[in-house]
Amino acid sequence: MTLATVLLLAISNVFMTFAWYGHLKQHQASPLPWVVLASWGIAFFEYCFQVPANRLGARAGLVTAELKTIQEVITLVVFTVFAALYLGEPVRWNHLVGFGFVAVGALFVFKPW
Repeated sequence: MTLATVLLLAISNVFMTFAWYGHLKQHQASPLPWVVLASWGIAFFEYCFQVPANRLGARAGLVTAELKTIQEVITLVVFTVFAALYLGEPVRWNHLVGFGFVAVGALFVFKPW
């Protein structure tokens, strides 16, 4: 795993999280087609980081299951911070336990059997 892969995936996930959930804070009344188009525009930048991250990771020897697992764990971390800081939603204990189970599952992907 390369630091560049993780960093690019983290940046990608920030854009993805804003594209998927950012409109929930201030654009509930906005017309849905406009929100979808704006989200697609933000998602473009997600892909600008996601695709190179996956290529770098693959060149470093990561298989796609490992790349996806890294991305999912990063997604949960970014989402938790986003939901708490941007949306003002509390992080509940059951959320952390559920995310913890996902992290434990991720460990199995990287375990050399």
